[in-house]
Amino acid sequence: MGWSGERRRYVVTFFRVLLVLLAVVQTTAFQGVKLKKKEHRNAYATMMYMGTPRDYEFYVATRVLIRSLVKLQVDADLIVIASLDVPLRWVRALLVSCDVTYSTTRQTVEPKKKRNLHVKPWVENTVGNCNQFLKLEQSRFKGSRTGIVLVQELTACESSLFDAQPLSKEEEDGAKVVRVENLNNPYKGQENFDKRFKLTLNKLYAWSLVDYDRVVMLDADNLFLQKTDELFQCGQFCAVFINPCIFHTGLFVLQPSREVFKDMVHQLETGKENPDGADQGFIGAYFPDLLDQPMFHPPLNGSNLDGQYRLPLGYQMDASYYYLRLRWRVPCGPNSVITFPGALWLKPWYWWSWPVLPLGIQWHENRRQTLGYAAEMPVIIVQSIIFLGILAMTHLARPSISKLCYRNSDKTTSLIQTGLKFMAIWSILAAYIVPFAIIPRTIHPLVGWTLYFLGSTALSSIAINSFLLPAIQVFVPLVGIFGSLLVMAYPWYPNGVVRALAVFGFAFCYAPIAWGSAGKVMARLQVSLEREQFLPKLAESSPPSGFNKLY
Repeated sequence: MGWSGERRRYVVTFFRVLLVLLAVVQTTAFQGVKLKKKEHRNAYATMMYMGTPRDYEFYVATRVLIRSLVKLQVDADLIVIASLDVPLRWVRALLVSCDVTYSTTRQTVEPKKKRNLHVKPWVENTVGNCNQFLKLEQSRFKGSRTGIVLVQELTACESSLFDAQPLSKEEEDGAKVVRVENLNNPYKGQENFDKRFKLTLNKLYAWSLVDYDRVVMLDADNLFLQKTDELFQCGQFCAVFINPCIFHTGLFVLQPSREVFKDMVHQLETGKENPDGADQGFIGAYFPDLLDQPMFHPPLNGSNLDGQYRLPLGYQMDASYYYLRLRWRVPCGPNSVITFPGALWLKPWYWWSWPVLPLGIQWHENRRQTLGYAAEMPVIIVQSIIFLGILAMTHLARPSISKLCYRNSDKTTSLIQTGLKFMAIWSILAAYIVPFAIIPRTIHPLVGWTLYFLGSTALSSIAINSFLLPAIQVFVPLVGIFGSLLVMAYPWYPNGVVRALAVFGFAFCYAPIAWGSAGKVMARLQVSLEREQFLPKLAESSPPSGFNKLY
């Protein structure tokens, strides 16, 4: 028995030691993976816009882009270039985590390496002191013309602000944020300058990311279909020619360089020629010979190339090609990235862009799988309740607008009739316009269109019951919008030309119906006014018989 008990102890001890060794090996391996993740040689970078009416939309698009790259498990760091004007609450949602340390470092002519930088957090800082500190830092920073603030983890001061509202792991995007002072745009006085491009020159800060061998600079409206890490094998500058003669700066590869960055800033100050006053024109003029360079093909041995190269079209596929063919047939290079350089208000994150632009639903599917829609859902629920309440009230309440209108003379009656006509027309128009203005712009298209039809129906019912209008004719525009959406969303068109002809045909058939309905609405309104259903005489103590009938 003694030998058996001793052997048992040996066996138990052996397994305990084995478990400890396995735990140590696992922990070491995990730490090795984390260390490797922090020491990437390359980076995907994008820029968060600020100072435009679409700040929140770009914030959402940036987060979706970052999360889609995380989902693809790219072998690179993720960088977001954000100006000091970007609210800290937006910066916070992009950072790696909220419990890490803090470092704010000003990079000037001779920056130092800041890889794996850790500083102990300032636990004693209060929110008030933090705000004063940040304002002081920003005021000092604005005095430097070429300065750059790198927040690679999280600053100690900002962490005290953020700890009050901790983020869950699902809300963290795992990006490093580069906070920069806005580069002065010397082209804003040009005749053809579009003010929405006034901050796009901040994209030049990508050349200052000298911690990395290669950087792929991206616009927020890129949709990745697959991982594109082979782009890091490209040379000092590579871009795609969407236009036959002009390369597109929605995606390009660069080798960071202090000298290039300083030279670019100098050329900005000296007023280098820029055809559009934005990053597209400036970078295009800075690399004027790219069209004559060879096509990029990644070396099979994994080595990096030198020089400048044209990227195959598959790395920056214009969504217009898809709309023409309704499918992808780009033979040169892998079909990896879709870009949306079209109309300003038809970007894919807007709910109304689908099915006007078919690829909008694909972008929102990408968002559903990454960021989700939790931020917009409370507003959607509240608006749905309000619209349903309006529908219920208009069906239960009786029209009361006529009780406010009394006539004293024929002249007064004529003026009131004219005013009521304008009110009726504008109330119908508002029923179809107001929902576009109040529904959150970045929700899923199916939710957005459903809420739009609900809101238009509710607001139209106010006009119908207040002005005693025919319901069917008032709802004809809504039926037309619904029909046009069905025609555009029909998935079996052979190409974009047939789809456009189908939309044209529907509009041709619908136009007479809409015109006739408008005429009937105006005729019904005129009859109601002539019968004085809205304008009882001042001496009458009660409305005419049948007035209280529910409409």
